[in-house]
Amino acid sequence: MSHPLPKLRTRKPTGVIPWPIILIEGEEKSGKSHQAAAFTGSEQTGQAYWLELGEDTADEYANVPGADYLLIEHNGSYRDILGQVEAVHAEAKRAAAAKEKPVVLVIDSVSMLWRMLVNWTNERAHRTPKNQAKLRQDPDAEIKPSMNLWNDASERWQRVMYLVRTMPGIVVLLARGKEVAAVDGNGDPIPRTKDWRVEAHKSLAFDATVWVRLRREEQPYIVGARSLKFEVPRSGTPKAMPDFSIEKLVFGLMGCSIHNQPKVSPELTGDLAQVWLPKVDKAAERGVDDLKKLWREVEADKDLSRDEVLVVRAAIERKAAELKNPKKFSDPTSDDVTRLRAAAAEQQDQDAKAPGGSEELPPDEFAA
Repeated sequence: MSHPLPKLRTRKPTGVIPWPIILIEGEEKSGKSHQAAAFTGSEQTGQAYWLELGEDTADEYANVPGADYLLIEHNGSYRDILGQVEAVHAEAKRAAAAKEKPVVLVIDSVSMLWRMLVNWTNERAHRTPKNQAKLRQDPDAEIKPSMNLWNDASERWQRVMYLVRTMPGIVVLLARGKEVAAVDGNGDPIPRTKDWRVEAHKSLAFDATVWVRLRREEQPYIVGARSLKFEVPRSGTPKAMPDFSIEKLVFGLMGCSIHNQPKVSPELTGDLAQVWLPKVDKAAERGVDDLKKLWREVEADKDLSRDEVLVVRAAIERKAAELKNPKKFSDPTSDDVTRLRAAAAEQQDQDAKAPGGSEELPPDEFAA
C-alpha cells in the first residue's frame, strides 16, 4: 500500500535581515572584550548575557561606559556550559516570540572552549589501555588522539555552535588570533612568509555571519561577511572600518532593525526522539516520579514512530537505573544517542518475542 504524498508547504520570502553571528578575533589586548561590553548597552538590543570561558575580564568590564549585561555562572564543565547556552537560546526564543528587542549573547572566548575540548581529547587518549602501556615503557612517548576521539570533540563543539547558529538573537563570539609562520603542504615553514591563525575549531569562520579582526597597531577591518548590504573585496584585501563598533556594524552597515523581526527557524532533528532526550535528562534531575510521567507522555505522543518511542523509553529506563544504582552507570558518555539506539533495538527484540508485545504497560520501576 502506497503512502499519500505530503502536501507541499511554501511561503514568499520576507527579505528581513536575520540577526547576525559576529566573530571578533585578534591579538591580545586589541580591544575585543571592550567592544563587546560597549555593545551590550545598546538601546536597540534587549537583555545581554556574557558567557566567560577561561578569561577574567567580565566582572571588570561591567565598568565600560554603557555596558549592561548579566554574567552567566557555570561550573566549568562542558555539560553545564552547554546547558547555560541552551537556557539563553530558550530565552531568546521567548523574547523573539513576544516581539521584544533581541537578546545578545557574548561568548568570551570560543578559543578557550575549543582549548577545553582539545585538552579533554588529549586526556582521553592518554587513558586508553594501549597508550597507558606505551607510557609505562616511555613516559615521554608521543600520544596522538585517534580520529574517533577528535570526532567526539568536534561533536561537542558543534552542539554549542548549533545553538549559536539557531539563536533568534545577536551572538558575539570572541576569539584569539595571531600571526604565525606560513607552512607548505608538507608542514615546512615558508621563508619570509606570514600567515594568520584563529585559535578555534576550523569551522568557526563558516558559522559566523561577519568576521572582524582587531590588531593593536592597525585599524579594525572586516575579513568576510555574508550580507547583501555591503561587500568585502574577494581579492584578499579586507574592508577597513576605522570607526568600528558592533552597534554600527549591526544596525548601520548590515541594516538590521528591531522593527523587522526575522522568522525563527525550526530546530533540525534527525528524528523526533532527539527532541525528547533532553526532557529525559531534566525529568531524571527531578526524580523517578517525573520519569514515570514522561513515560506516559511519550506513549501518548502520536507523532512519534514506534522506533522513536523505543529510543526514548530506553533512555528513561537507563536514567531510572542510574538513580537506583549511580555507581553502576559512571560512564560519562552513557547517554550517547548511539548507545540509546542500541538499547532500543534490544528492547524492540524483546517486545517482538514477548506474547502480545510490551506496549501497554511500562516496566515495574515505572508502574503506577
